[in-house]
Amino acid sequence: ADYALFLEEFKRRPGSVWIAKPIGKAQGKGIFLLKNLKQVQEWNVFRVRQETEGGLPGPEAYIVQEYIINPHLLGGKKYDIRLYCLITSFSPLCVWLHRSGFARFSKHRFSLQNLEDSFVHLTNHAIQKLDVEYNATETDCKWSLSSLRKHLKQTIGEENTLRCFQKIEEIVVRTMLSVKSVMISDPHCFELYGFDVLIDENLQPWLVEVNASPSMTSDTDTDAAMKSRILHDTFDVLGLEGERQPEGLSVGGFDLLYNADQILTQRKRDGGNQTAQRLRLKQGAVYNSTLGLPLPWVR
Repeated sequence: ADYALFLEEFKRRPGSVWIAKPIGKAQGKGIFLLKNLKQVQEWNVFRVRQETEGGLPGPEAYIVQEYIINPHLLGGKKYDIRLYCLITSFSPLCVWLHRSGFARFSKHRFSLQNLEDSFVHLTNHAIQKLDVEYNATETDCKWSLSSLRKHLKQTIGEENTLRCFQKIEEIVVRTMLSVKSVMISDPHCFELYGFDVLIDENLQPWLVEVNASPSMTSDTDTDAAMKSRILHDTFDVLGLEGERQPEGLSVGGFDLLYNADQILTQRKRDGGNQTAQRLRLKQGAVYNSTLGLPLPWVR
């Protein structure tokens, strides 16, 4: 049934490029790009052969998405953004987003000439470091989110950068709103998500995927410091050490994006006539998004 839906969408978008990802794998493993149905058939034959020979235990589910063929490039190279979102409750929904994050770059210049070249199309660090030209001491495939924000301000202007980052924050909130009704909400549980976002040449951000319990391993001292900060701030938001300010909009590097409790309180206070507004997201307005800004204690 799902394959039939894909065929229908494939025919509706002739000339499009698609990206297929196995749902049970990480770090870019098993991902491939396709432009015609023959590639899907060849992949299926190869997969069945592997299963027959004992290479795989059984059918593997894939997610197929339309590939963004016009990404915003830096130095001619593709990149995406990893953000960290903390959900302390799904009912009522409470969304926190950390100011830290990073941009991941491919090592080679972007081109659609060779769709099989993972080093061009996949920004996963686990993929990039397999390149024979990769040198950990010389190759920088990551930027901090603050460095990316500064660069964008210099190249596309402050207002365009703010609008882009505002849209990214809206993506985070809308994504969580879309699934909150099907998520099990336990007041004693929380979840840290890794959001992967890609910006196209028109400065429109697109959600690539959401990772539950994202990897917090690190390859560099900078990476380790950032992820340690995120974990420390997560514990502070949860109040494990009694340091959280109950009504605070910011705790460490986390900023409160959405709090359904406060929205409901505002509705009751105004007699139910006011449209629910997010605490920080103001649709159609430019505001000072906190993504990539210095952490409160960093001067």
